Amino acid sequence: MPRKFGLIGFPLTHSFSARYFTDKYNREGITDCLYKNYPIESIEELPSLIKQENLSGLNVTIPYKESVIEYLDTMDSAAEAIGAVNCIKISDGKLTGYNTDVYGFSESLMKFIGDLKPKALILGTGGSSKAVAYALGQLHIPYQFVSRRKKAEWLSYQELTADIIREHQLIINTTPIGMFPQSEARPEISYEHLTTDHYLFDLIYNPEETQFLGQGKQHGTHTKNGLEMLYIQAEKAWEIWNG
Repeated sequence: MPRKFGLIGFPLTHSFSARYFTDKYNREGITDCLYKNYPIESIEELPSLIKQENLSGLNVTIPYKESVIEYLDTMDSAAEAIGAVNCIKISDGKLTGYNTDVYGFSESLMKFIGDLKPKALILGTGGSSKAVAYALGQLHIPYQFVSRRKKAEWLSYQELTADIIREHQLIINTTPIGMFPQSEARPEISYEHLTTDHYLFDLIYNPEETQFLGQGKQHGTHTKNGLEMLYIQAEKAWEIWNG
Protein backbone atom coordinates (compact mmCIF):
# COMPACT_ATOMS: atom_id res chain seq x y z
CA MET A 1 0.00 0.00 0.00
CA PRO A 2 1.63 3.29 -1.08
CA ARG A 3 2.01 6.18 1.35
CA LYS A 4 -0.16 9.06 0.19
CA PHE A 5 0.67 12.75 0.31
CA GLY A 6 -1.01 15.74 -1.25
CA LEU A 7 -1.92 19.40 -1.40
CA ILE A 8 -5.10 21.02 -0.11
CA GLY A 9 -6.33 24.44 -1.21
CA PHE A 10 -8.90 25.95 -3.52
CA PRO A 11 -8.61 26.34 -6.41
CA LEU A 12 -5.45 24.41 -7.30
CA THR A 13 -5.10 25.29 -10.99
CA HIS A 14 -1.94 27.27 -10.16
CA SER A 15 0.00 24.56 -8.33
CA PHE A 16 3.14 22.72 -9.48
CA SER A 17 3.45 20.63 -6.28
CA ALA A 18 1.99 17.39 -7.65
CA ARG A 19 4.28 17.57 -10.68
CA TYR A 20 7.28 18.33 -8.47
CA PHE A 21 6.77 15.36 -6.17
CA THR A 22 5.85 12.97 -9.01
CA ASP A 23 9.06 13.95 -10.82
CA LYS A 24 10.99 13.52 -7.57
CA TYR A 25 9.61 10.02 -7.03
CA ASN A 26 10.46 9.03 -10.60
CA ARG A 27 13.93 10.59 -10.45
CA GLU A 28 14.86 9.03 -7.11
CA GLY A 29 13.24 5.65 -7.71
CA ILE A 30 10.66 6.09 -4.92
CA THR A 31 7.95 3.55 -5.76
CA ASP A 32 5.91 3.42 -2.56
CA CYS A 33 4.61 7.03 -2.49
CA LEU A 34 1.86 8.95 -4.29
CA TYR A 35 1.17 12.70 -4.33
CA LYS A 36 -2.14 14.25 -5.45
CA ASN A 37 -3.90 17.60 -5.48
CA TYR A 38 -7.01 17.77 -3.30
CA PRO A 39 -8.98 20.93 -4.20
CA ILE A 40 -11.43 21.06 -1.28
CA GLU A 41 -14.04 23.82 -1.30
CA SER A 42 -14.18 24.01 2.51
CA ILE A 43 -11.62 23.25 5.21
CA GLU A 44 -14.39 21.30 6.96
CA GLU A 45 -13.79 18.55 4.38
CA LEU A 46 -10.30 17.88 5.79
CA PRO A 47 -11.05 15.17 8.39
CA SER A 48 -13.06 13.03 5.97
CA LEU A 49 -10.43 13.52 3.25
CA ILE A 50 -7.63 12.30 5.54
CA LYS A 51 -9.68 9.29 6.62
CA GLN A 52 -10.85 8.41 3.11
CA GLU A 53 -7.40 8.73 1.50
CA ASN A 54 -5.39 7.42 4.48
CA LEU A 55 -2.94 10.33 4.08
CA SER A 56 0.56 10.49 5.60
CA GLY A 57 1.20 14.19 4.97
CA LEU A 58 -0.20 17.31 3.37
CA ASN A 59 0.92 20.64 2.00
CA VAL A 60 -1.52 23.51 2.56
CA THR A 61 -2.02 26.51 0.31
CA ILE A 62 -4.46 29.42 -0.18
CA PRO A 63 -6.95 29.88 1.46
CA TYR A 64 -6.43 27.38 4.30
CA LYS A 65 -3.06 28.20 5.88
CA GLU A 66 -4.73 29.79 8.90
CA SER A 67 -8.11 28.03 9.11
CA VAL A 68 -6.45 24.58 9.08
CA ILE A 69 -4.97 25.22 12.54
CA GLU A 70 -8.15 24.26 14.41
CA TYR A 71 -7.88 20.73 12.95
CA LEU A 72 -4.34 20.13 14.22
CA ASP A 73 -3.25 18.34 17.38
CA THR A 74 0.08 20.17 17.71
CA MET A 75 2.25 22.72 15.89
CA ASP A 76 5.97 23.35 15.87
CA SER A 77 7.19 26.59 17.45
CA ALA A 78 7.63 28.53 14.20
CA ALA A 79 4.13 27.68 12.92
CA GLU A 80 2.69 28.60 16.29
CA ALA A 81 4.49 31.95 16.35
CA ILE A 82 3.45 32.74 12.77
CA GLY A 83 -0.14 31.57 13.10
CA ALA A 84 -0.09 29.85 9.71
CA VAL A 85 0.62 26.29 8.56
CA ASN A 86 1.55 24.99 5.12
CA CYS A 87 2.77 21.48 5.97
CA ILE A 88 1.10 18.75 8.01
CA LYS A 89 2.61 15.48 9.19
CA ILE A 90 0.04 12.78 9.90
CA SER A 91 1.25 10.00 12.22
CA ASP A 92 -0.82 7.58 14.34
CA GLY A 93 -3.91 9.70 13.65
CA LYS A 94 -2.26 12.86 15.00
CA LEU A 95 -1.81 16.00 12.88
CA THR A 96 1.26 18.19 13.46
CA GLY A 97 1.53 21.54 11.68
CA TYR A 98 4.69 23.16 10.35
CA ASN A 99 5.54 26.23 8.31
CA THR A 100 8.08 25.53 5.57
CA ASP A 101 7.31 28.88 3.90
CA VAL A 102 9.71 30.48 6.39
CA TYR A 103 12.58 28.19 5.46
CA GLY A 104 11.90 28.32 1.72
CA PHE A 105 11.52 32.09 1.64
CA SER A 106 14.59 32.78 3.80
CA GLU A 107 16.86 30.54 1.73
CA SER A 108 15.60 31.94 -1.59
CA LEU A 109 15.71 35.57 -0.40
CA MET A 110 19.30 35.30 0.80
CA LYS A 111 20.35 33.97 -2.60
CA PHE A 112 18.52 36.94 -4.15
CA ILE A 113 19.75 39.89 -2.04
CA GLY A 114 22.92 38.50 -0.45
CA ASP A 115 24.07 40.51 2.57
CA LEU A 116 21.81 43.50 1.88
CA LYS A 117 19.33 44.55 4.56
CA PRO A 118 16.88 46.81 2.69
CA LYS A 119 13.65 47.97 4.28
CA ALA A 120 10.79 45.82 3.00
CA LEU A 121 7.16 46.23 2.01
CA ILE A 122 5.07 43.07 2.37
CA LEU A 123 2.08 43.20 0.03
CA GLY A 124 -0.78 41.28 1.65
CA THR A 125 -1.66 40.19 5.17
CA GLY A 126 -2.67 36.53 4.74
CA GLY A 127 -0.96 33.34 5.90
CA SER A 128 2.01 33.64 3.54
CA SER A 129 2.67 37.23 4.62
CA LYS A 130 3.00 36.11 8.24
CA ALA A 131 5.69 33.59 7.30
CA VAL A 132 7.52 36.24 5.27
CA ALA A 133 7.37 38.70 8.18
CA TYR A 134 8.70 36.05 10.56
CA ALA A 135 11.58 35.28 8.18
CA LEU A 136 12.43 38.98 7.72
CA GLY A 137 12.45 39.40 11.50
CA GLN A 138 14.94 36.54 11.83
CA LEU A 139 17.11 38.18 9.15
CA HIS A 140 16.90 41.59 10.92
CA ILE A 141 15.25 43.21 7.90
CA PRO A 142 12.69 45.90 8.87
CA TYR A 143 9.31 45.56 7.17
CA GLN A 144 5.90 47.17 6.78
CA PHE A 145 2.65 45.44 5.77
CA VAL A 146 0.55 46.83 2.92
CA SER A 147 -3.13 45.89 2.74
CA ARG A 148 -6.39 46.76 1.06
CA ARG A 149 -7.99 46.43 4.50
CA LYS A 150 -7.73 49.33 6.93
CA LYS A 151 -5.75 48.80 10.12
CA ALA A 152 -3.66 51.25 12.10
CA GLU A 153 -0.38 49.34 11.80
CA TRP A 154 -0.76 48.57 8.07
CA LEU A 155 -0.18 50.89 5.15
CA SER A 156 -2.87 51.06 2.49
CA TYR A 157 -1.95 50.94 -1.19
CA GLN A 158 -3.13 54.56 -1.47
CA GLU A 159 -0.53 55.58 1.13
CA LEU A 160 2.43 54.26 -0.89
CA THR A 161 4.00 57.58 -1.84
CA ALA A 162 7.10 57.96 -3.99
CA ASP A 163 9.16 58.51 -0.84
CA ILE A 164 7.87 55.33 0.83
CA ILE A 165 8.58 53.23 -2.25
CA ARG A 166 12.07 54.74 -2.63
CA GLU A 167 12.77 54.06 1.05
CA HIS A 168 11.67 50.40 0.86
CA GLN A 169 13.87 48.74 -1.72
CA LEU A 170 12.59 45.21 -1.14
CA ILE A 171 8.96 44.63 -2.13
CA ILE A 172 7.42 41.18 -1.63
CA ASN A 173 4.09 40.14 -3.10
CA THR A 174 2.45 37.54 -0.85
CA THR A 175 -1.03 37.92 -2.39
CA PRO A 176 -2.51 35.71 -5.15
CA ILE A 177 -2.91 38.80 -7.37
CA GLY A 178 -1.46 37.94 -10.78
CA MET A 179 -1.61 34.17 -10.30
CA PHE A 180 -2.78 31.97 -13.18
CA PRO A 181 -5.46 32.11 -14.55
CA GLN A 182 -5.87 35.81 -13.58
CA SER A 183 -2.40 36.54 -14.92
CA GLU A 184 -3.15 40.08 -16.13
CA ALA A 185 -3.78 41.40 -12.61
CA ARG A 186 -1.10 43.10 -10.52
CA PRO A 187 -0.83 44.74 -7.10
CA GLU A 188 -1.78 48.41 -7.24
CA ILE A 189 1.52 50.09 -6.42
CA SER A 190 3.10 53.05 -8.25
CA TYR A 191 5.57 51.17 -10.42
CA GLU A 192 6.95 54.41 -11.87
CA HIS A 193 8.75 55.06 -8.55
CA LEU A 194 10.78 51.83 -8.78
CA THR A 195 14.50 52.06 -9.52
CA THR A 196 17.47 49.83 -10.30
CA ASP A 197 18.07 49.65 -6.53
CA HIS A 198 14.79 47.82 -5.93
CA TYR A 199 14.32 44.07 -5.44
CA LEU A 200 10.91 42.60 -6.26
CA PHE A 201 10.12 39.11 -4.94
CA ASP A 202 6.83 37.46 -5.94
CA LEU A 203 5.77 34.30 -4.10
CA ILE A 204 3.76 33.38 -7.21
CA TYR A 205 5.50 31.02 -9.65
CA ASN A 206 2.72 30.48 -12.20
CA PRO A 207 3.06 32.41 -14.45
CA GLU A 208 6.85 32.51 -14.35
CA GLU A 209 6.82 36.29 -14.74
CA THR A 210 3.83 38.02 -13.18
CA GLN A 211 2.71 41.51 -14.13
CA PHE A 212 4.21 42.65 -10.81
CA LEU A 213 7.66 41.40 -11.83
CA GLY A 214 7.23 42.49 -15.46
CA GLN A 215 6.40 46.05 -14.46
CA GLY A 216 9.42 46.06 -12.17
CA LYS A 217 11.72 44.88 -14.96
CA GLN A 218 10.60 47.81 -17.09
CA HIS A 219 12.13 50.07 -14.44
CA GLY A 220 15.33 48.08 -14.11
CA THR A 221 14.54 46.35 -10.82
CA HIS A 222 15.94 42.99 -9.72
CA THR A 223 13.18 40.35 -9.81
CA LYS A 224 12.58 36.83 -8.52
CA ASN A 225 9.54 34.55 -8.54
CA GLY A 226 8.54 31.89 -6.02
CA LEU A 227 9.60 28.75 -7.90
CA GLU A 228 12.90 28.25 -6.08
CA MET A 229 11.09 28.87 -2.79
CA LEU A 230 8.58 26.16 -3.74
CA TYR A 231 11.36 23.65 -4.45
CA ILE A 232 13.17 24.41 -1.18
CA GLN A 233 10.05 24.14 0.94
CA ALA A 234 8.93 20.99 -0.88
CA GLU A 235 12.18 19.30 0.09
CA LYS A 236 11.75 20.56 3.65
CA ALA A 237 8.24 19.07 3.74
CA TRP A 238 9.60 15.72 2.50
CA GLU A 239 12.18 15.83 5.28
CA ILE A 240 9.44 16.50 7.86
CA TRP A 241 7.20 13.70 6.60
CA ASN A 242 10.07 11.21 6.70
CA GLY A 243 11.88 12.46 9.80
